[in-house]
Amino acid sequence: MAPPPPPPPPPLWWVGILLLVELLLLPRGFAKNDDEACLSDLRRSLTDPSGSLRTWTPANFAAPCNGFTSYLHGVTCNNGRIYKLSLAGLALGGAISPYVSNCSNLQSLDLSSNQLAGPIPPELSALLNLAVLNLSSNRLSGPIPPQLALCAYLNVIDLHSNLLSGPIPDQLGLLVRLSTFDVSYNRLEGPIPVLLANRSGMSPGLPRFNASSFVGNRDLYGYPLPPIKGRGLSVLAIVGIGLGSGLLSLVLSFTAVCIWLRVTEQAAMMAADEGKISHLMPDY
Repeated sequence: MAPPPPPPPPPLWWVGILLLVELLLLPRGFAKNDDEACLSDLRRSLTDPSGSLRTWTPANFAAPCNGFTSYLHGVTCNNGRIYKLSLAGLALGGAISPYVSNCSNLQSLDLSSNQLAGPIPPELSALLNLAVLNLSSNRLSGPIPPQLALCAYLNVIDLHSNLLSGPIPDQLGLLVRLSTFDVSYNRLEGPIPVLLANRSGMSPGLPRFNASSFVGNRDLYGYPLPPIKGRGLSVLAIVGIGLGSGLLSLVLSFTAVCIWLRVTEQAAMMAADEGKISHLMPDY
């Protein structure tokens, strides 16, 4: 039997309204075009056991960029503004500061392969120029913020190998520039959004993400993963059903034999009685 067709995608106008509401509900005080506040708050939220951020000092925060260069490890500048933060594989701990959104010119944020925990701040949606978001191989938890769909220039979202939970937001399917999307090996659940699973249906030029983008999430289902499955029976339940079925068969068989014996006995008794009656009847 063919699997049932996937549910239709939500209307784009409805998803747009949801995004607008979520944007209006964001806390104020973020996205101030302030690279110094961005860096200082991010440094306070991180632990650095290997000393990789030794150049991240208040003096350097005051003037983080000198044209296209920076004294800060992992910081790349463009025309005096930070446009790239790359702090991958530095054994950093702590959490991601929501005030990263103050680096409003940021185009690439790579904090992958660290020990970061806590949620992905929805305030990252204020980074309207962001093209690359790589937070993979950490210990981030909580939901994927649907507000990320406001970063219309996103080409890469890599969140694999974390502890993220909940559904994949439908709104991310509106990111028409998205060419790399990986949420594998998390704790996500629910259906894969149609706008991500079958992007070629929206426009022939959009990539279609394969199963490798979604594997490793036990409760995630739908194309390109297999459809939802029924809950499997435990070993004890299977053994119990087997024993119960065997016992029931035994009881039914014993009952059938008893009934057969009873019927046979009654038939023999009736035949004997008829013989006695015919013997006593006179001949005419």
